[in-house]
Amino acid sequence: MAINIGDKLPAGTLFESVGQDAAKNCPMPPQPVDMAALTAGKKVVIFGLPGAFTPTCSAQHVPGYLKNFDALKAKGVDAVVCMSVNDGFVMGAWGQSQQVGDKIRMLGDGSGAFTKALGLELDLTGKGMGVRCQRFSLLIDDGVVKQVNVEGVGPANCSFAENMLAQLG
Repeated sequence: MAINIGDKLPAGTLFESVGQDAAKNCPMPPQPVDMAALTAGKKVVIFGLPGAFTPTCSAQHVPGYLKNFDALKAKGVDAVVCMSVNDGFVMGAWGQSQQVGDKIRMLGDGSGAFTKALGLELDLTGKGMGVRCQRFSLLIDDGVVKQVNVEGVGPANCSFAENMLAQLG
């Protein structure tokens, strides 16, 4: 069952790779990020998408949140998180290519366990991508879901930053 407004964010751990190991010329090993700890006492926007480096995700979804970052912060958002069923290394590399800096945390759900806990899986096996997450956005306030936007359920682009801004009032 998919997550709903009023639900507590399920327990889960995502992974984040930040920075480069210059001596080894490779990304730093991904570190665990406890989602309950990340959202405790904070207002956090989490947006999920089917895959790093994919066309809509790279051309519209991430750039929209990057462009609207300051406006989201002005509306009281403490953190913006992008998640996908990719490993932390891939999410880190994608964040670098999208030039997100420290504005958007790029977190990997390599096994899809957190996506499944949210009830937002998307089977793209027929397209060679396996099971991924749906395109969605959530507004979390102190661990409680305040907004849920899932593409295919709401209007087109309901999970994009502009819609989240409108929902924040």
